Amino acid sequence: MMAIRWSECEIILRPIEVNDYSDMSVRERIGKLRESIRHHEHLYYVLDKPEISDAEYDALVRELQQLETAHPELITPDSPTVRVGGKPREGFQKLAHSTPMLSLDNALTTDELRAFDNRVRELLAGVEYSYVAELKMDGLSMAARYRDGVFEQAITRGDGSIGEEVTENARTIRSVPLRVPREIPFEVRGEVVLNRRAFERLNAEREKAELPRFANPRNAAAGSLRVLEPSITASRRLDYYTYFALDEAGKFIFESHWESLNWLDGQGFKVNPKRRLCANVDEALAFCAEWEAERDNLPYEIDGVVLKVDSIPQQQQLGFTARAPRWAIAFKYAAQQRETQVVGIEVQVGRTGALTPVAHLEPTLVGGVTVSRATLHNEDEITRLGIQIGDTVLIERSGDVIPKVVRVTKEGAARTPFHMPHHCPVCGGHIVREEGEAASRCINANCPARLKESIGYFASRGVLNIDGLGDVLIEQLVDKGLVKGVADLYDLTAEQLENLDRMGPKSTANVIRNIDRSRTLPMPRVLGALGIRFVGERTAELLADHFEDLDRIATASADELQQAQEVGPKVAESIRTFFDESHNKELLDRLRAAGLQFKHTAPKREGGPLTGLTFVITGTLPGLTREDAKAKIEAAGGKTAAAVSRKTNYLLAGEDAGSKLKKAQELGVPVIDEEQLFSMLGEKP
Repeated sequence: MMAIRWSECEIILRPIEVNDYSDMSVRERIGKLRESIRHHEHLYYVLDKPEISDAEYDALVRELQQLETAHPELITPDSPTVRVGGKPREGFQKLAHSTPMLSLDNALTTDELRAFDNRVRELLAGVEYSYVAELKMDGLSMAARYRDGVFEQAITRGDGSIGEEVTENARTIRSVPLRVPREIPFEVRGEVVLNRRAFERLNAEREKAELPRFANPRNAAAGSLRVLEPSITASRRLDYYTYFALDEAGKFIFESHWESLNWLDGQGFKVNPKRRLCANVDEALAFCAEWEAERDNLPYEIDGVVLKVDSIPQQQQLGFTARAPRWAIAFKYAAQQRETQVVGIEVQVGRTGALTPVAHLEPTLVGGVTVSRATLHNEDEITRLGIQIGDTVLIERSGDVIPKVVRVTKEGAARTPFHMPHHCPVCGGHIVREEGEAASRCINANCPARLKESIGYFASRGVLNIDGLGDVLIEQLVDKGLVKGVADLYDLTAEQLENLDRMGPKSTANVIRNIDRSRTLPMPRVLGALGIRFVGERTAELLADHFEDLDRIATASADELQQAQEVGPKVAESIRTFFDESHNKELLDRLRAAGLQFKHTAPKREGGPLTGLTFVITGTLPGLTREDAKAKIEAAGGKTAAAVSRKTNYLLAGEDAGSKLKKAQELGVPVIDEEQLFSMLGEKP
């Protein structure tokens, strides 16, 4: 518990004027207000035992804000008023953990848990041991660092060794104390979670705003902690439950895990009170069974119980495997299942144009969450399940799984079969399902459902390279209706961009300049930017070399397309299907009108020193980029290929050459370096 007592604070709730105090009394008043607010935050957000009303709490915060506004020199990093208000950021910095945040091995049955206990007993050679049993909360792992008693830094788990720094976002979580009694540097680790009520409220708000629902509380918690604006994190009502205390070097502070949890509680951190010190595995199993029966009644998601050997010296003796500690295990509960009726099936269009059928269900409570929809993935899955509208189905979910249909349990009396639409339900464009693929796709590059993805690809570095047109700007352009199709980029004005968030005159000028520059890029880049399936950089160049005109490619038959080098029936059919779509023809017309390059002059290769030779390039060359080397080879009449084969004449290899070098050696393909290439070209390096 916090050391502060309400009676010591003597806070009077009344309107105040900042001039009421001398400099010294203002400092004292601010100090007492901060201690009082921290005390009541701890009572409300950690202990769930509020002593004052929301209005009284808000009055304390308002008074503190008034005083700090009038005396900004008195603002400190641990003031409750700095929880919210950090500026939006461009991205998250990567930081290393003091010691790895390892994952746990799982036990799915009682027998597997007893087998784990047998291994512990054998490794400890008969010495007595005990377990700490804790509920396995379903959220996002995070480390929080403190120095001089003040919250300093927060890092997500990431890959276990390196995570993302989310300090400003974590500061908005009310159960993360900004000041603690211990002044020696230390680190706590815990789980960021979103309780069920907050999750349902968040999804209701997203549905109202016509945004996709979060699949489960864990995804929502992870997404909320990793948004670029702290104010959004603050609005999500996240919680932070701690379970480890480490010193600055990443070593355990105490000799007992149970003692560590109690110490964290005393420092003001939120520690789950539903934990137990178990003398043996039978007591641990009883704890698991007890909370499996009660899991639906908890205010948050759990998907099992974590067991840890209590003694830290015994943990050190047990050690680790390559990926997990030998002294801890997660006992995972089985997925929860319920029966409900399919009342309809609709199709959603994803960011890549893929169509996904979604079952609308009679709402039912599964694992403490009301489930009203479940993905059916694709046509093949619907056929496999034999599902029709009106059927009763068994659905299941666990904390980390999106609700899914397991099987049909009863066919409906008036069941209706479902058929995938022939046209996109969003834009009316044609739907195509490639042979051998499960997904059906909308091929309209300007389909609103896939527009953001199309713009991002169009502007990416290897395509039309519109630097400055990143995800955040694309989101704003589409959401505000400034860009309704890829070609609208060329109608944007500086005035429109400057009115967007984080777009000043300099960044606006940069984006406008790079959009204009993209008009001058060669035709193969324009063809590649359209996002035609199977048409990457090399295929676009081969098509451009053969046809020398984008309009000719757009009107060529499948047979004519296959006359281009390396273009087979599958690629030709994909190109033909794309340009047969009326929306894509309109896109082509607008790009032509915007001044993009539709003509191409194929390089003259006849008579060059490398005529008739095929090269593959790999590794890092000392003096040339791969693009430069490729241009020199083709200008001298040679060809370049992506993969080594028996038709390859030479492999041009630089440093760190990998599998292509090995393949060339196996096939007996000659390997040359940059100096030898220049020699073949008759040039000096």
